[in-house]
Amino acid sequence: MQKETMKKIAIGIIAFVGIITTIKLAIIYYNANYNPYALASFCSVNEFIDCDGIAKTPESQFWGIPLAYWGMFLYAFIFLMLFAQKLKNFRLLKFLEVFKNPLDYIASLGLLSFLISMTLLCISLFEIKKLCVLCAFTYVLNLLIGCIATDFKNGGFIHSVKQSFLDFLDAVKIKKYLIAFIIVASAAVGFLIFTGTTYKFTPQVKRQLEFKEFTQKKNKYAVKGNLLGDEDAKVIIYTYSDYQCPICPVHNVMMHKLAREMKGVKIIHRNLPLDTECNRYLQAPFHFGSCTDAKYAIAAEKQGKFGEMNNILFEKKPQTEEQILDLVKDMGFDLEKLQEDANSPETAQEIKKQIDEAYKKGIQGTPSTLINNEAYIGIKTYKEYVEWVEKLGAEKR
Repeated sequence: MQKETMKKIAIGIIAFVGIITTIKLAIIYYNANYNPYALASFCSVNEFIDCDGIAKTPESQFWGIPLAYWGMFLYAFIFLMLFAQKLKNFRLLKFLEVFKNPLDYIASLGLLSFLISMTLLCISLFEIKKLCVLCAFTYVLNLLIGCIATDFKNGGFIHSVKQSFLDFLDAVKIKKYLIAFIIVASAAVGFLIFTGTTYKFTPQVKRQLEFKEFTQKKNKYAVKGNLLGDEDAKVIIYTYSDYQCPICPVHNVMMHKLAREMKGVKIIHRNLPLDTECNRYLQAPFHFGSCTDAKYAIAAEKQGKFGEMNNILFEKKPQTEEQILDLVKDMGFDLEKLQEDANSPETAQEIKKQIDEAYKKGIQGTPSTLINNEAYIGIKTYKEYVEWVEKLGAEKR
């Protein structure tokens, strides 16, 4: 009996530490996703050890609920199991009598949560390529809880899982508990379906998932030639881009999909390189190489191959003339004329003209979208772009 008491004390301490840790993780999650003024957390040390970075990924939630909240629920339930035998004496908590072997439930939960933790660790290391040290700490806590609660002299984890299952079967043989279990399980499933489909509690994840289709390296909607959309379009869209801009490729793919799916839309590309080499409005160097990229985009248009050049510049992000020429050497360009046109005074003047026009319209950042003199600086979801052009008369093909 004394041994069991010591086990419960140890598990209680570990579970308490787990609750404190998951509360901290919940705070980190909130600051990373909802507080633009929050400073980096103490466990965001570098590119690899980055709790904040992981908190911003879609993998930081499950069924629309942040993983930190799942952790808090786990440790709270473990606490409940520790005191189940005493709490069952209260009328409202009489149902706890069904947990005949609380330590077996705790051992089973510790084992299950540790296995899930190892899956999360693999996702973190091999997919996200970052590590959350606080998350890793909870993984150790889960293993410790499972090991302490398990009676290794009496069947170990297998016995704990089996005994928990048998206790559950005995509980649902009692009609009132069976009904209660069905009601609670149905409510839980309904709630998870709601959170997992609406992302009510994780709206930033919903937004990330809406962009996921457009973050692939290859533009599957890529159009060749100079025309993007319909020649006699009702809606003319001007897009302002910088080929070294990190989110402009996503915007570019969206515009190509929009041109393919919407009738009555024409998209015209405008260069807004944020590079001091050609942008006189900048005070300091920013996107090195984007002026060179813009020159070759204009030169490619003169050969009727703007689409080909546009896509290769967004996909590969070359920063020098040599890199560009090497990338397009087998794409059917007249390389001598391409290089001559790219470096001509006319091209330099055209880039200056496009930059000046953008700034006169109040457009100073990329990507930006201009439709009927209404400008949006930044990036919308694809659905929002569709709704925008539909209001102006475009239709789905």
